[in-house]
Amino acid sequence: MSGHSKWSTIKRKKGALDAKRGQIFTRVVKEIQLAVKEGGPDFESNPKLRIAIQNAKSANMPKDNIERAISKASNEGANIVEVTFEGYGNYGIAIFIECLTDNNLRTVSAVRSVFNKRGGTMGTNGSLSFLFERKGVFTINKTGLIREDLELELIDAGLDELDEDDVNFIIYTKLEDFGSMQKKLDEMKINIENAVLQRIPNDTKVIDVSSAKKILQHIEEFEDLDDVQNVYHNLEMTPELEKALNE
Repeated sequence: MSGHSKWSTIKRKKGALDAKRGQIFTRVVKEIQLAVKEGGPDFESNPKLRIAIQNAKSANMPKDNIERAISKASNEGANIVEVTFEGYGNYGIAIFIECLTDNNLRTVSAVRSVFNKRGGTMGTNGSLSFLFERKGVFTINKTGLIREDLELELIDAGLDELDEDDVNFIIYTKLEDFGSMQKKLDEMKINIENAVLQRIPNDTKVIDVSSAKKILQHIEEFEDLDDVQNVYHNLEMTPELEKALNE
């Protein structure tokens, strides 16, 4: 788990420097549209929409943009579906990709093209599911919170692991406890900076720094695709690789 957490931290720092604002907004809008499609436009009764709105705010999306996305999805409907892809990059690194799309053929073609370009192999759905465990991940600001007290409060809500960086606590739950953890944080009046379901690798793979940097370039190419929401992998984030990325 620590390797994944470390990678998440570096990814956030890197994203703050080079993420394309428009691409982030596009992804957040799709998340909102899917939430409205599945549970309606009332965020009070639609926890998935409530989280999507919070994630939009965390991405600094203007309030007007959020309201337009909800209104459009509510009035016109949203032809958005979730699709996933699995495969291997070079050096045997497993890659799991989550997409939201209104054109599955376009998305399949784009993802396959990136696999082929880098010499990877796209597998069948379910072929790599055993390598990842889907967990809820909540990010909350540490201000005013004491770690030991927080852990005690969240155990009954399904706390699986509590991690932290300089600014935030990162809360991990099992998939089935995602809703109860969200409810508990709401009851405690703790503002959720970000809430997502992530695929955490059960085991990670160590490769040399040069090869690892090539794999990360491959992963960035997947992330640059318009329909891609998340890319997960089982590359171990070693101290040597972390140092090389920060240079």
